[in-house]
Amino acid sequence: MATPNYGYEKRQRELAKKRKKEEKAARKAAGLPELTDEQLAEGQEPGASEDAPAAGDSPAA
Repeated sequence: MATPNYGYEKRQRELAKKRKKEEKAARKAAGLPELTDEQLAEGQEPGASEDAPAAGDSPAA
């Protein structure tokens, strides 16, 4: 049986942490509200209403 590569796992956790930190800094610089853990899990944008139509869903006149 192969042994676990703890160094690789640690590096992946560090990269994920760095990516999350950079995304948070970018959102803060853009002036957008921070995402909560629940919104991150659901993939929602803050303030996005579910009943609001998307830009491509408007009927053609």
